[in-house]
Amino acid sequence: QVQLVESGGGLVQPGGSLRLSCAASGFTFSGFRMSWYRQALGKERELVASISATGRSTNYADSMKGRFAISRDNAKNTVYLQMNSLKPDDTAVYYCNAAAIMSSGRIDYWGQGTQVTVSS
Repeated sequence: QVQLVESGGGLVQPGGSLRLSCAASGFTFSGFRMSWYRQALGKERELVASISATGRSTNYADSMKGRFAISRDNAKNTVYLQMNSLKPDDTAVYYCNAAAIMSSGRIDYWGQGTQVTVSS
């Protein structure tokens, strides 16, 4: 079955760094665009960053540009999110997403999320 398992979240002080990982299984990872989303308490889920199936193309939400970096290793079926210069506003549950357009329409898979808390 399809699984997306996030890890690497936790408590970090402002200005610190974390690296999130998302291990995928049960589908053809290299054929899917991978993204990280986040949802803060009381707010809507928002896109953080995404990376194309080949890894050649990335895009970021404006507030994350220059601080976050998304990458993927198709040999390991894993996508990463390096987060630097973290701020309290980055506190949220971070979700891994896999998406692809098939003949039947768009397919989305989601992980269970990992909590990131930025606090002194």
